[in-house]
Amino acid sequence: MRLLRELLLLQSFMVCLADDNTLHGPVFLQEPNSMIFPLDSEEKKVKLSCEVKGNPRPTIGWKLNGTSIDIGMDYRYSVVEGNLLINNPNKTQDTGTYQCVATNPFGTIVSREAKLQFAYLENFKTRTRSTVSVRQGQGMVLLCGPPPHSGELTYAWIFNEYPTFVHQDNRRFVSQETGNLYIAKVEASDVGNYTCVVTNTVTNSRVLGPPTPLILRNDGVMGEYEPKIEVQFPETVPSAKGTTVKLECFALGNPVPTISWRRADGKQIPRKARRHRSSGLLEIPNFQQEDAGLYECVAENVRGKNVARGQLTFYAQPSWIQKINDAHAAIEESVVWECRANGRPKPSYRWLKDGEPLLPQGRVQLEQGSLTITNVSLLDAGMYQCVAENRYGIIFASAELSVIAVSPDFSKTLLKKLTLVKVGGEVIIECKPKASPKPTYSWKKGREILKENDRITVLDDGSLRIVNVTKSDAGSYTCVATNHFGTASSTGSLVVKDPTRVMVSPFSMDVTVGESIVLPCQVSHDHSLDIMFSWSFNGHLIDFEKDGDHFERVGGQDSAGDLMIRSIQLKHAGKYVCMVQTSVDKLSAAADLIVRGPPGPPEAVTIDEVTDTTAQLSWRPGADNHSPITMYVVQARTPFSVGWQAVSTVPEIIDGRTFTATVVGLNPWVEYEFRVVAANLIGIGEPSRPSEKRRTEEALPEVTPANVSGGGGSKSELVITWETVPEELQNGGGFGYVVAFRPFGTISWMQTVVASPDAARYVFRNETLPPFSPYEVKVGVYNNKGEGSFSPVTVVYSAEEEPTRPPTTVLARSLSASDVEVSWAPPWENQHKGRIQGYEVRCWRHDEKEENAKRIRTVGNQTSTKVSNLRGNALYHLAVRAYNTAGTGPSSAAVNVTTKKPPPSQPPGNIMWNSSDSKIILNWDQVKALDNESEVRGYKVLYRWNRQSSASVIETNKTSVELSLPFDEDYIIEIKPISDGGDGSSSEQIRIPKISNAYARGSGSSTSNACTLSAISTIMISLTARSSL
Repeated sequence: MRLLRELLLLQSFMVCLADDNTLHGPVFLQEPNSMIFPLDSEEKKVKLSCEVKGNPRPTIGWKLNGTSIDIGMDYRYSVVEGNLLINNPNKTQDTGTYQCVATNPFGTIVSREAKLQFAYLENFKTRTRSTVSVRQGQGMVLLCGPPPHSGELTYAWIFNEYPTFVHQDNRRFVSQETGNLYIAKVEASDVGNYTCVVTNTVTNSRVLGPPTPLILRNDGVMGEYEPKIEVQFPETVPSAKGTTVKLECFALGNPVPTISWRRADGKQIPRKARRHRSSGLLEIPNFQQEDAGLYECVAENVRGKNVARGQLTFYAQPSWIQKINDAHAAIEESVVWECRANGRPKPSYRWLKDGEPLLPQGRVQLEQGSLTITNVSLLDAGMYQCVAENRYGIIFASAELSVIAVSPDFSKTLLKKLTLVKVGGEVIIECKPKASPKPTYSWKKGREILKENDRITVLDDGSLRIVNVTKSDAGSYTCVATNHFGTASSTGSLVVKDPTRVMVSPFSMDVTVGESIVLPCQVSHDHSLDIMFSWSFNGHLIDFEKDGDHFERVGGQDSAGDLMIRSIQLKHAGKYVCMVQTSVDKLSAAADLIVRGPPGPPEAVTIDEVTDTTAQLSWRPGADNHSPITMYVVQARTPFSVGWQAVSTVPEIIDGRTFTATVVGLNPWVEYEFRVVAANLIGIGEPSRPSEKRRTEEALPEVTPANVSGGGGSKSELVITWETVPEELQNGGGFGYVVAFRPFGTISWMQTVVASPDAARYVFRNETLPPFSPYEVKVGVYNNKGEGSFSPVTVVYSAEEEPTRPPTTVLARSLSASDVEVSWAPPWENQHKGRIQGYEVRCWRHDEKEENAKRIRTVGNQTSTKVSNLRGNALYHLAVRAYNTAGTGPSSAAVNVTTKKPPPSQPPGNIMWNSSDSKIILNWDQVKALDNESEVRGYKVLYRWNRQSSASVIETNKTSVELSLPFDEDYIIEIKPISDGGDGSSSEQIRIPKISNAYARGSGSSTSNACTLSAISTIMISLTARSSL
């Protein structure tokens, strides 16, 4: 009867795989939120939101305090698009916990709980309050006593009249917990009327209490007393995760107490904590587990201190770690759901099915957040909810259980139409119909029932397994699946092929670096099957595109997959495997490749001992790469060398069995590092890693300074210079120079020490030193080990005197608008001292300062020069003075010169040319100079071949010229005016192309015709005047 009942239910509710899979149970898109509704709101309507999706579309109802709301029984309630609307809400009837309930044919779910509360603030009942009388210096508390209310309140106090509010400081404090006003020590200025102002933060309404008069007693002043804590937080303060925790603490006392905060466990107050109102309020935002603990408020004055303590405990509403998801189960299968939530205290769990409590019984087992349903039936289908809750909150997670009941169906999982297998191989023909419950399986070969034996087996999932396949196993196979709801079958064919065999295998080889080889791999196979060759090297598949520089597939036949390895390197040594695969089998063959090459780098190069010129080394041999090491070479590097250099050793030739050597010929007091290179018959290997750095010992310096010379300097100085000795040749620390000198022809040397190794100059100063006198000079060296030798003696002259007389007969003349020539005569020899090396000409414009003058220097006896790049038509001053190494002498008197006017700025225009009888005739307009320009006194014609850069020039005082030029070249021609101020602006370049006939003409109006015109030595030029200036 049970099976019949389930079959009947199946007819009504079963959803087959072919049906529209968008059918599903209710799912919340929006759930109601808790809210506080202001009773004085003008809207007079509460809306609790609920949005649900599902197919078919769910119907929505509501519960209040666990009881369904009958919308038809109360006109104030209505449901609009799932949302609950309450008109004219009443705080007595409507306060409570609401849940949205969604239902469709697949089941029912309930939403999270939403609490509806009402905010209001009534007026104070009493209208007057008694006068409070205190002594000056005494502490005082004024009670607020807020009226009946709902919703969070804030408090303030008016002093005498609005808008004067009590200012909170270390003496006055308003508790936001009770609304009371605390004055730690009353002063005369505190006398007056006090009114408590209460504000509801939800409704924004405000009420004022009756005023409380405060007067001072006249029976004396209160003496000093220790703090008395009047405002303190509870002994236990439960605090929610992520909230802002506020702790109040205030004390009365005389003097006014100071308030401080600390943690009793010794930990620091969180850095995020804020102290307000002179520390009377401690605020901890974003409260977390680590903020929980025992907090202390300390009130202290000169009379003593008092402490209030309270424990901040951490709690957290439940939050999901793991939710439940929709599940699909076949009849008689099992379903396991598990949900897990965080929370403090640890949440407890309960389950709902279709909105009603689910109790453990029979097939349904509940354990913590786990639900297990065994032997599932259609009656188990529906909507399930896991509920996690603790005293601070409750959360819901929903999922749908769909129970599937279908007859076997091969429509989407047909047997493979064609299965290939090799003789002697193994094959599994899969049979996986969709069915619920699980069907029983049978197989046919052709029309005959297939019986199992030691080769043929039907697996638990219905698949057929055949081992040690023979040709006779080929044929048509049918899988038949049956359950309570029907039978279905599917057919496929099995084809048996001959196996693939390796005919020529790769073989192990011994090769040398740089060689190329071929590893063979040839097979016999069934030619009706596609075959694929691949190779692996040391377990990694070879990528012939990426590694094509060395590896290449060769062979050219479908039965050959040979591997060519070109330019073999040491890294190519290892195991090579040829892998062959067809659709029915795969096999492989392997070979080892030994590569001989230059040796690897030696190891552990060590400096065992050093002297001033030697170093004792040792090392370990590296890999010989299958060829014995024949010799070693030692190389060294210093901070001064260019890279690594081979060094001399003892023994001079180091054979392959020797692992020590002495390096000789080193420089003292130089930091060296060494490396060793090995060689064999195949070649030279990679060098070893460098040794540690070691400095050789010190020795006497042997190298003397080079290029000792000098001269010059100032009066009464002997300047001696030399090239410094390189650091690598100084042979030790404390290096310096010994400078020795004496007047030429004398015996005794004067010496001085220059202690800097970088010094390259010494200056001896003495007023009695005669100018330009010869001295014998030599420079020696020393270091910490002692003095070395001196350089060869050389002659150096002392400093000379600067010239004492100016040049004479200074003349200047203008050459053009930008050039001036200046000349002079040298001073009389019997009237001056000091050698003359040359002359310095200074030139400055009349409107410039002399110190900014342009300077031109001549060398030797030259007594004239040209000054260029001057401004046209400008007055310049010029002066000349002699110079030598000691400096410059006195200046001559300045002479004046005016540059010529600038050359014409207008280029020749309207240039025309024509050719006739191998001649080119050019004509142009006359150039008129402006008033501030030099007059035109002629023209320059520049012409060149197109292929050459240098131009030939002819001058004429006419406005035409006749050229005899070959016709086989392109020419470039330019024309510029000539004046006393220099050459004027040039015309545009005129391109005259090759002349292909006896007559041609053109003009120079466009620069696009520019080309090159070059003269050759055989050109005949004749000039004919067409017009004169």
